[in-house]
Amino acid sequence: MTLPFEVGVVVRDLELMERFYCDVLGCRAERRSGVPESVGGPAGLGGELVVAWLRVPSGGCVKLILPRSAPVPERAAASPAGRPGLSYLTFHFDDMGPVVEALRAAGARPLSDPVVVRARGRRISFWADPEGNSVELVDARGGDPDQGRSN
Repeated sequence: MTLPFEVGVVVRDLELMERFYCDVLGCRAERRSGVPESVGGPAGLGGELVVAWLRVPSGGCVKLILPRSAPVPERAAASPAGRPGLSYLTFHFDDMGPVVEALRAAGARPLSDPVVVRARGRRISFWADPEGNSVELVDARGGDPDQGRSN
């Protein structure tokens, strides 16, 4: 591999989702571009698209993908592991506390019960973004020496 990992998330409201990932989770908008149907169709993406590239502070990239030719169906509010396909995006922080508060203020819905769970030397917390995609927060403040691994 030559570059950091990228993930694409199909969205219904590009502006709302870009604000959420930038303002709440700390991503930085890099660029937007259109993908014509002549490229999106043969690539298996369904047709014409608008893509926003958001840089994750640790080096990865979240691509928000807005289909222009067909509406995106509402997502079911199932648990992350209870449906096929992408389960959740994981973001690592030094301290997730301020992010948890920002998520609450932004109206995000917690999926963890309790909201912050201690597991394997880390704290983890699952949230639904504004369109129902699951987001996992992880930090190493769980008090256990087994740190730094994803769940």
